Amino acid sequence: MTLFTGVVAAMLSTWLAVVLMIAIHRFAAGSLIQDVRATAGRVAQKVEQQSQAYIPLVGSRVRNIQIVDPRGHVVDSTPALHGKPPMAQFTPDSQDSKHAVVCNGVFGANKCDIVVAQSAHRDHANWTVYASAPVVPWSVVPWLATLVGGSAIMLAVAITYLGNRIATVSLRPVGAIRRELDEINATCPARRVPVPTGTCEIHYLAKSVNHTLTRLQGAMERQRQFTSDASHDLRSPIAAMRAEVEDAMLASPEATMNRAGHAVLSSLDRLEAIVSDLLTLAKLDAGTPGGNEPVNLAELAEAECSRRHHTSKTLLCYLQRGVVVLGDRLRLGRLLTNLLDNADRHAEAMITIKVWQAESEGPRFPHGVAVLEVVDDGPGIEPDKREVVFQRFARLDAARRKDAGGTGLGLPIARQIAESGGGTLRIEDSDRGARFVLRLPRYLEAPLVYSVQT
Repeated sequence: MTLFTGVVAAMLSTWLAVVLMIAIHRFAAGSLIQDVRATAGRVAQKVEQQSQAYIPLVGSRVRNIQIVDPRGHVVDSTPALHGKPPMAQFTPDSQDSKHAVVCNGVFGANKCDIVVAQSAHRDHANWTVYASAPVVPWSVVPWLATLVGGSAIMLAVAITYLGNRIATVSLRPVGAIRRELDEINATCPARRVPVPTGTCEIHYLAKSVNHTLTRLQGAMERQRQFTSDASHDLRSPIAAMRAEVEDAMLASPEATMNRAGHAVLSSLDRLEAIVSDLLTLAKLDAGTPGGNEPVNLAELAEAECSRRHHTSKTLLCYLQRGVVVLGDRLRLGRLLTNLLDNADRHAEAMITIKVWQAESEGPRFPHGVAVLEVVDDGPGIEPDKREVVFQRFARLDAARRKDAGGTGLGLPIARQIAESGGGTLRIEDSDRGARFVLRLPRYLEAPLVYSVQT
């Protein structure tokens, strides 16, 4: 908008300056022609009176005068034209005067004068008086052109500045709306964008955005309520089905019944996992507050490493003591469990857990950053699919081949737990395998001690 305003202002200012200079030039040229014509008329009058004082040039803008007799001979002239032929070849018209621009000739190379031919009647014959003055240049006078050009530039700059200010002030409410929309997410759907005063288009835009947000909030709440209700209602029939299958397996120990029972129980396990994950997501989506206590990430990772000593994969834990965060211990434990379960499914032979602290990365982490990494030595995840794995029920082909019974909700739950604690969970580059990096705001910590466990 500022660029458009500046271009239009420059064009209009240039056009105004040109029109103004043309008008001033025409006025100055017309005034000069009148002056030259008046001088020629006075000289012609003296010629008719047979006066000898033909050339009165004091205080006049007329530079040259010639008096030409009926035979075309110059009878008298100003000193600069002594001995030179007539300055022009045209003669006065029926109104006894005529003017034209004459270049070169007696005036010199590349020089032009306005010449007025005035008739004088003497001795029953027509004499001609030529009077000339230099043509008016397009700039008229240098200081005038400088003044008009400078004024045009200042006008263009002023209009551009005012246009920028008007655009900035007009779009300021749009910036406020955009910033508020950037901060609104699934955890705070009740927030609304600011509505500017007045009845401008931005006012109605903000009202429409708030109306849309209200409808989206209602739809999200209905979806969460449905998920929560459905998950709760499914628990009882699943438990009843499990009890019936187990009773049938105990009552009929035949091999066929056992195979069918184990197949059904495996499906029930997956169904129970989905229902449990859906309940967890419903609570996170609803913004249900969790605990807010100091949690030592190193101790949490150490406990998880101890519980997984039976795994067939080598588990390496590099823990920096004293890295403390504020959060819900159960949710953070669930986050770490989901990351390790995912790593265990895809690792070839080794899983690495690292916990350390980093320097502050802005106001989001005022006391530093607590970092937890889970790295496996599996095939890894392609960069263009790193965000896909955090979508609900999304499972890559490699994950389906590794574990057909997964729910596709573990990583989405882990990221949502991280974001609810003011942190982030991303997949970052690694030499081999997938590298999940959790960053959380660090709490005032104790002295740091390093340890390595295998």
